[in-house]
Amino acid sequence: MGRGKVELKRIEDKASRQVSFTKRRNGLMKKAHELSVLCDVDLAVFVFSGKNKLYEFSTGNSMPEILRRYEDHKHADEAVRKSVREELMSQYRDVRTADELTHMIQGHLNERKVQQANLTELCQLEEQTDTILQQVRTAKTQLMLGVVKNLQDEQKQLRQEKQLMERDLTNKLPIMDLNN
Repeated sequence: MGRGKVELKRIEDKASRQVSFTKRRNGLMKKAHELSVLCDVDLAVFVFSGKNKLYEFSTGNSMPEILRRYEDHKHADEAVRKSVREELMSQYRDVRTADELTHMIQGHLNERKVQQANLTELCQLEEQTDTILQQVRTAKTQLMLGVVKNLQDEQKQLRQEKQLMERDLTNKLPIMDLNN
């Protein structure tokens, strides 16, 4: 006979809440241990109780090593994000904003006093505007294609990592009887 669904809300009775916390914390630590053994992974779990008491679990005596690896990974991710952000910003510096274009065109219109301009001057102004807009569209397209390519490369890398992890997992898991 299975258990019913537990409604996820705060347990009001303090004693029941403490008992539930202790049982679930122990279950979490047990699952963490099983995951580390079955999948041969390093992991660390931190739990702070309602009274701010710390409970922790790590594989072996490797808590400092796991924390160091976490910090290294976190800093590497931040560095990659920062370099991508800087690269995009350097590419955007050459692109004019709509306000800048409007201001530039308004300046041309004011300087040349469109009311007094002849047809040839107006055609030249139109061509200049079209040229500027085409440059903006080209730059925008190149930026978008670059971002899409970066995302596709990242997606490809993540798929490869997933396949490697799945292969490692299937190689390390013991053979289980699926009929039970």
